[in-house]
Parts: sequence; C-alpha cells; structure tokens
Amino acid sequence: MTQQIHIIGGGLAGSEAAWQLAEAGVSVRLSEMRGTGERSPAHQTDGLAELVCSNSFRSDDAEHNAVGLLHSEMRALGSVIMACADAHKVPAGSALAVDRDGFSDAVTARLAAHPNIEIVRERIDSLPESGMTIVATGPLTALGLAESIGAATGADALAFFDAIAPIVHRDSIDMDIAWMASRWDKSGADGGDGKDYINCPMTKEQYLAFHQGLIDGEKTEFREWEKDTPYFEGCMPIEVMAARGVDTLRYGPMKPVGLDDPKTGRWPYAVVQLRQDNALGTLWNMVGFQTKLKYAEQVRLFRTIPGLEKAEFARLGGLHRNTFINSPQLLDRTLRLRKAPHIRFAGQITGCEGYVESAAVGLMAGRFAAAELRGETLAPPPSETAFGALLGHITGGAEADLYQPMNVNFGLFPPVEGKAKKANRKRLYTLRAEQAFDRWLGRAPAAAPDMEKEDAA
Repeated sequence: MTQQIHIIGGGLAGSEAAWQLAEAGVSVRLSEMRGTGERSPAHQTDGLAELVCSNSFRSDDAEHNAVGLLHSEMRALGSVIMACADAHKVPAGSALAVDRDGFSDAVTARLAAHPNIEIVRERIDSLPESGMTIVATGPLTALGLAESIGAATGADALAFFDAIAPIVHRDSIDMDIAWMASRWDKSGADGGDGKDYINCPMTKEQYLAFHQGLIDGEKTEFREWEKDTPYFEGCMPIEVMAARGVDTLRYGPMKPVGLDDPKTGRWPYAVVQLRQDNALGTLWNMVGFQTKLKYAEQVRLFRTIPGLEKAEFARLGGLHRNTFINSPQLLDRTLRLRKAPHIRFAGQITGCEGYVESAAVGLMAGRFAAAELRGETLAPPPSETAFGALLGHITGGAEADLYQPMNVNFGLFPPVEGKAKKANRKRLYTLRAEQAFDRWLGRAPAAAPDMEKEDAA
C-alpha cells in the first residue's frame, strides 16, 4: 500500500480519523505504540480505541444534551466509533455505555479489515518533517514525541499536572447577590470598564464554614502514573491551600481587598471571583479553584457560595496529569499546525475532553485532510452545530492564555435568540443545530416546531 497520510496514535481520535480517510479512498498508515511491548501507564490492552476510564459515552439525548447532539452529528457522518458503540451498548438509562472490550475489539476488527488502512505497531519518537500527518496520541503522549511536539510548537508539551478550575454557566449565577468589578476597579489592557470579574461575597461565618468544608471534603486519589508528577505552586489544589491555614485563601484566590460590595460599600470578609472563560461570555471559571474534591462534593460545597446556590457547571474542577497543546494559538481552523501545516492534531491532545469529543475531533481532522488531498477546501462546520462549537473552542473560541480541556456543552454555542421557557432552552439549541448541520451538508433543513406553542402547552 502506498501511504498517503500517516496517523500517529490508535485511540478513539486516531481510529476515527483513519476510518474517515479510508472511507474517502485515502490510504492510511496508522502507527500505534501498543503491541510493541510498550504501553502507556493507563492502558491495559493492545486494542485500538481502548477505553481507559469509564465505559460511558454520556447522554445520548440529542434533543436536550450537547453531547447527545454530538452523537447524532457523528452518526450522520458515518462515525466508526459511534457505529461500534451502538453495536456494543449496555443498559445505562438515557446514557450510551458500552461493553469496553467488545467495543475496542469491534473498532480494531473494522479498521484491520479495511483495505485502505495499514495498522503498524511502532513507536514514533518525533514529528515527521514532511508528508501529511495527523497526531492523535492523547493526553499521555510518550516522552520522546512530546518533546518533539514541544520543540515544533515552541510550547511546553511535557507531562504536567493540568490544573482545572470549575466553569459555571453565566445565566445560572445569581446577580442579585454577586456583582461585576475588578480589584480597585482597574480596567484591563483593552481599556474596559473595570468590571471584568463576577464577585461572590462571603461573611466570616460563611467563609469559615466553607473553609472547613474544603478540609473535610472527600477527595479523589492520584492515579498510579500521576503520583510522581509534580504540580507547580501556581496549580495548588484549593483544599491544599486551605490546609495551610485558616486565612491562607483570604490572602490568595479569595482575597477581598479592593472589592467594594455595592450593597454594603465595604470589602467582604472573603470573595470568590469568576473570570470570563469564552469569547461569548456564556462560561465563567472560578479563579484559583483547581481541586481534587470528588465531583459530587464540589457541587454540594460550591453551591454554598453566595450567588452560586443554583450554579450549573459546564465543567468541574480537577488536577491530573495531561499533555495538550495551546490549540487556539497553534492550530488553524482545519486543525493544522500553523508552523508546519503538513501536520494536524486530533483528539485530547488538542484540548478537548471526553471520549466522544476526542473521536469527533478525529473525525473532523480526517475529513479536513481528505478534502485537502482532493485539492478541495472543506468549510468548517457552523458554530451553531456541536461539531462547530467544539472546533471553535479548540481553534479560537477560548482565550489562549487560559486555555484548558473542555467537554462539549451549550456554553460553547452562540446564544440562542428569542424567548422561551428555561425548560425549552436546550431544545432551542438543538433545533438550531440540526438546521445548521443540514445546511452544512447541503440538505434542506426540517421545519422547526413553534416553541411558543410548546411553551403554552
């Protein structure tokens, strides 16, 4: 077989990219380290698309859930990952969960049987200097290749602890309690109005109760391969800071100095600040709140913060070993490395989070590459679609200086226009996405139902 494109990494993203290219008539060399006697610390088998953590692809509700919508769009584009997941699903309510071994075996078998795919068990230690390539090596990229990526991008792409702060949907914050301001009302470099942060005030009693909750809260343990990876002082978990002293947080991320509460005219005892996380202003991250608290504990404790009692979280906090590039700065809209456009990146190394998102980015990388080989230009999917929202976050929708891994969620979509009850808001997103997706594929969009009548009903 004459290789037309080289894919490095046989996880979900690499497998999906290989399938899309092969189905488009492109010959693919798929390099996978597992099977050579080497594995990453997270993997247990040599199978392609191995699921290393949960066996869930999360919600399969395409009408009211962003990841369910992504499932639907992937199925429409002939995703091998979704086809194998559907064939090996296990009972999980409205979620799509799979028999992990059956799923991986099915993906491996389908790719191995495809005449346009050559699976080679080999370790790649450096980025190719020429030839179209897709790098889909995931968050545990081997050291040699990670160093090569770092050298090519001018960025640190080695193993480190990824400090993830929780992200809150802006419209779930109670602005009758919280207020907008920057410390000392200082405006940013863009000459804004000095109201760049959402501030949630705490009394002494509320702060002391919150501090104790951080100390007592149930934490997750580091995985075996994470234990020897150091984290930086600037990435310290908030509960570790709390353990250093009762006032440590009040002199750190919860410092109230220079923040006048307009309801009292005074500085609160402590403040939780949220900073805008995306260009649309729909998502706000809790500044300095990276944590190893378990997810349920985070939701319970963070909803005790004044103004966040009804907070809806687009992402919860975490701290784990990860390897990803600063995609908004480094990649173009078709996932090509700006400094070396013969190389595309796909999957979790781009900064998406989750099985489905990883495969979806692999699918897009494969389709973009196939179009380029044909001498064509494939327009990126519209931002109103799940594909487009995810791609937009990776390639420019997020602030490059604050870029962190993210699951697909409605906060990445442009806000919907018009009025509807809150219960119908998610359906408005998916209806608009379905129409935009059909137009992108050149199909006539289906007529949208009258949401005002549905509200009345």
